[in-house]
Amino acid sequence: MFEYNRDMRNILHSDLNNFYASVECLLDSSLDGFPVVVCGRVEDRHGIVLAKNMLAKKAGITTGMVLFEAKKLCPDLKCVVARHDVYLKYARAVRKIYLDYTDQVEPFGIDEAWLDVTGSPKCGSDPYLIAEEIRKRVKEEIGLTVSIGVSFNKVFAKLGSDLKKPDAITVISEQNYKDIVWKLPVGDLLFVGRATKEKFKKLNINTIGDLANFKKDLIISKLGKWGEVLYSYARGEDQSPVRKYEERDEIKSVGNSLTFYRDVKTDDDVYALLLLLAESVVSRMKHDGFKLARTVSLVITTNNLESKIRMTKADPATNLSSEVAAIAFKLFKKNFSWNDGLVRGLGISLSDFTDHAQMDFCNEYSKREKLQKLEETVENVRDRFGRGIINKGIIFTDEHMKEMDIRGELCPLSKEKKNASPIYSSYDLYNAKN
Repeated sequence: MFEYNRDMRNILHSDLNNFYASVECLLDSSLDGFPVVVCGRVEDRHGIVLAKNMLAKKAGITTGMVLFEAKKLCPDLKCVVARHDVYLKYARAVRKIYLDYTDQVEPFGIDEAWLDVTGSPKCGSDPYLIAEEIRKRVKEEIGLTVSIGVSFNKVFAKLGSDLKKPDAITVISEQNYKDIVWKLPVGDLLFVGRATKEKFKKLNINTIGDLANFKKDLIISKLGKWGEVLYSYARGEDQSPVRKYEERDEIKSVGNSLTFYRDVKTDDDVYALLLLLAESVVSRMKHDGFKLARTVSLVITTNNLESKIRMTKADPATNLSSEVAAIAFKLFKKNFSWNDGLVRGLGISLSDFTDHAQMDFCNEYSKREKLQKLEETVENVRDRFGRGIINKGIIFTDEHMKEMDIRGELCPLSKEKKNASPIYSSYDLYNAKN
């Protein structure tokens, strides 16, 4: 029987196994016994694997693989188009179970969460028994499986949930963490990305144990403060708290991006798409309670899958979609040449929020006030009758573009939206994964 230290924190990390694919298999019995992948809409050029079940994984299919390559590996592969609204519904149902044990439930993406069950009245406060009860309830009440890590800090709990899959519990305690954690590759440590891994490799740091036993001063000299943080993680010294479920990180940026169904070849098409994006982003900014943005950022992705990110100040600060689109288009013209290729995707984000804008002349203020009222009227009409009821003329140059509802989409890690469109977009909260 697992023995826990009552003086230590009791942290769980719960990870829903093969979440998207598991939900689809749960809802469609015809998928039973087949390798299954969840992907984007092929006709909109999002034919990549977003998730896979265990059978697909055993066949060698990996997340991010192009769909036609996956089918070569696995001819009997079943492909399902992602339904993020459905996944969010199931994620929320699972989180309701978590909340029966603690109010300190911190989502980490749609399918993972940390729980601080220290002092929980459930199961005699034994974190292992709590984890076991959660595992059984998720399976019996929801129909999904979870892997749960039990430890004394968030980093080790996350490692524990990754070690045994599916439907398993792994305990990493003060007594055994050196035997379990320190043998793992350093790349398994939370927040160690490819670039950091390469830096560690040059220092002959290959395992988490190598990092934990390295000279602290040398790590700091090579990687700065971030190196010191990772060093403390490796040594089990993570003291970061698990936030309460109702707590929300301060939103620092609001954005939206899309990959169009075809390569974009003209300035007019770019401008039309930027108008759609700008309307979406400004609407979301206002929805989140922000009045004006002082910084506009643009992401350009070419058909060679190369990306450029550029930003500039909005002077004055703005909440007008027409201004945001114009600023973004100016950034595009300044930083992109059609000799670079064709445009596959675009993105706009707003940041540096403020409540006030500096106006130089009364007539400028009057003009902007009229534009604001006009855009608010258009938004009200769309809310009442649908977003496609009114659009700028340039949007009607492409039938597919005319039907797009970027603002209404639901995307992973984003707020829930209705009337999902086939164009992929993202709702960017740069300060948090969830």
